[in-house]
Amino acid sequence: MKIGICSDHAGVEYKAKLISYLLGKGYDVVNFGTDSTDSCDYPDFAHPLGKAVEKGECNLGIAICGTGNGMAMTLNHHKGIRAGLAWNTAVGKLVKEHNNANVLVLPARFISYQMAVSIVRAWLSTQFAGGRHQRRIDKIPV
Repeated sequence: MKIGICSDHAGVEYKAKLISYLLGKGYDVVNFGTDSTDSCDYPDFAHPLGKAVEKGECNLGIAICGTGNGMAMTLNHHKGIRAGLAWNTAVGKLVKEHNNANVLVLPARFISYQMAVSIVRAWLSTQFAGGRHQRRIDKIPV
């Protein structure tokens, strides 16, 4: 499985650690940047990730910024992207189980790195429940 990952300056440290974590678990990882703590604009990194997941070049994506909101808002403008913001493991599980999120968004300034790993683990190990949840997803415009 190929996972795309991006961040802005607020999430770059977590991103670097998560890349190592994911590689250690056997995932292929594509880094869409940034790789610097210099101030930058999150859409510059969210759009390439969104396009890669849209086109099937990456199976899933992870995006990290200060609050997670900027990345989520940007990513959700891409056709077929369901970016879910999660701040604990329960939400990380539910964005996959109920919303079939194909991009996980993390708020680096509001969670610890240990929590980020727990959320990623929960999200990756959870299956979409389908059923009534699919009916709801079908009502989201693409």
